[in-house]
Amino acid sequence: MCIDYAGGVTAPKVFGIVLAGGEGKRLMPLTADRAKPAVPFAGHYRLIDFAISNLINSGLRQIVVLTQYKSHSLDRHVSQTWRLSGMLNAYVASVPAQQRLGKRWFAGSADAIFQSLNLIGDEKPDYVVVVGADHVYRMDFQQMLEAHIASGASVTVAGIRQPKELSDQFGVIQVDSEDPTLIREFIEKPRSVDGLADSPDEVLASMGNYVFTTSALVEAVRADARDVESAHDMGGDVIPAFVERGEAFVYDLNRNVVPGARLNDRFYWRDVGTIDAFYDAHQDLISKDPVFNLFNNNWPIFSQQWNSPPAKFVQDKDGNPGSLSESTVSLGCYVVGASVSRSVLGPWVRIDSGATVEDSIIFERVVIGQGAVVHKAILDKEVVVEPGATVGVDRSLDLSRGFTISDSGVTVVAKGLVVSA
Repeated sequence: MCIDYAGGVTAPKVFGIVLAGGEGKRLMPLTADRAKPAVPFAGHYRLIDFAISNLINSGLRQIVVLTQYKSHSLDRHVSQTWRLSGMLNAYVASVPAQQRLGKRWFAGSADAIFQSLNLIGDEKPDYVVVVGADHVYRMDFQQMLEAHIASGASVTVAGIRQPKELSDQFGVIQVDSEDPTLIREFIEKPRSVDGLADSPDEVLASMGNYVFTTSALVEAVRADARDVESAHDMGGDVIPAFVERGEAFVYDLNRNVVPGARLNDRFYWRDVGTIDAFYDAHQDLISKDPVFNLFNNNWPIFSQQWNSPPAKFVQDKDGNPGSLSESTVSLGCYVVGASVSRSVLGPWVRIDSGATVEDSIIFERVVIGQGAVVHKAILDKEVVVEPGATVGVDRSLDLSRGFTISDSGVTVVAKGLVVSA
């Protein structure tokens, strides 16, 4: 706890670290030219906006973003979007790998924190909140911090209930039979695992979010740095070491109450690490009763405010008004007599007369020409679909053009490509 000049106890000082150095290989080609946390999401957001918004809404005002892989667009987004008052020592600062401890890059998430211990030393917080940068969710970290302080744990891991049959996709937390907040075992992507005592068909999956007592975190990453056998990963190496010593506790997201949350999106959390997961998360947004509600003004997701005109829908020269249904449309879009359904349009998208866009995600400044058809596709920034061309209609044609097609049949067109008829 902090002590004020009058000798009284004040609120604890909390520092936020966002781990944003991920390469995101499974999201290629969307990550061919940008870091995974910088990938656009839901129109004008970036994936990292969800993590930072949760920290800001939770009351944190000193936050660093540790970057490494192709970080220019991510660094620019953080600097342009997340401007807090320096007068109050409030900031969100992007910190690239600095090679402070030798000519080497970050070897893993734990090594990223180890090489950035000077940031913790400068602020001298009581507690450190460490979060990933590429998940879509809402969470009040203040409630998790309070649980961590009350438990006396060295580290508290955020856990979310997931179906048992999906256990091989997550780090699974096994709790103590007598104390359901004490982590007994941390298993990485197990093929077979016991369910929860109060819900046998579910497991607790790690969300990749942690609250550390500062001294414990500093000691842990220093010890990890000395271990030549370590992969220097927070979830794979540092957390299991705390578990072995009986110093790791779990915070079940079921305990978390976010203002304005509804029953159907209160426990929403998506790891959008693959093309199909990324696509499915967008589909969660656009229905009449969305699984994840972006319109929660009590816990807003902040992002860059584009200097753009409002979206505009007009008839074509023949008087065809086109149609729009179950879709999200960003500022600057201009749609002329086209049909758009079950899709997300990013900023400054232009769609011309007679074109059809359905079940698709369109990034910023994409142009879709007259009579073109885009079906179940993701078009990256500045793609041009020429008049009469198709995407996602003929699989063999798309493959011959070098487009990526996911396991579920989502066609991805990389940044800046021109799709000819």
